[in-house]
Amino acid sequence: MTGDEQTGTDELVMSGRDDVLPAAPVDDVAPSRSSTRGAFVRVVVGLALAGVLVGALWAWLAPSIQGVVALTRDGERIRGFVGDEADHLFTAAFVMLGFLSVLAVVSAALVWKWRVHRGPAMVSALTMGTMLAAGAATGVGAVLAHLRYGTVDVAGAPVTPEHRVHYVVEAPGVFFGHTPLQIATTIVVPAGLAALYYAIAALASTRDDLGVGAIDPVPTAVVVPPDVQQEPSR
Repeated sequence: MTGDEQTGTDELVMSGRDDVLPAAPVDDVAPSRSSTRGAFVRVVVGLALAGVLVGALWAWLAPSIQGVVALTRDGERIRGFVGDEADHLFTAAFVMLGFLSVLAVVSAALVWKWRVHRGPAMVSALTMGTMLAAGAATGVGAVLAHLRYGTVDVAGAPVTPEHRVHYVVEAPGVFFGHTPLQIATTIVVPAGLAALYYAIAALASTRDDLGVGAIDPVPTAVVVPPDVQQEPSR
């Protein structure tokens, strides 16, 4: 067979009607071993346990507050703070909110990576779990801080007309204040951050199903063959 015949044969083979270039690889999603309800419970419980750890970490790192119990000339006992120690009330509450915000963002990223369960159920799990984590963190943090520093006993402070000032160390607070709005700030803001992160990830997804299902194989190219006539051999 001559070189022209070989070339013609190769062109005929490459231009066959059933010849399609290899398809793009299929992006399959491994099936999950847990149901949607099971995944919901795991996210909520996991976040609540993480909140306990955050509360313990906060109780260890949050700054204490140095104060005084003083006796006035009228014989009244009053409480005060040394220097700018009152600023630690805001600092400690901000540290708690910062820890919870970091937990919310990291948890939202991890839950988004759980691809097979993407959807509204995980948003609800994130919101509920983050709020439970905030409640657990503030509760555990407050208890551990008071166990560490104790409670200031104004009535039992050893102040006398000769020694009118008694120095004390006070546990920091987990909230910015005692009003419902100030307490809700620490509880709700991290949950909002988690839901916002998950919503941004969902909006950035290029697929309507958020990538839960498998991607159908699509041919990278299809060759439409022309009518080829093989020249007779000589």
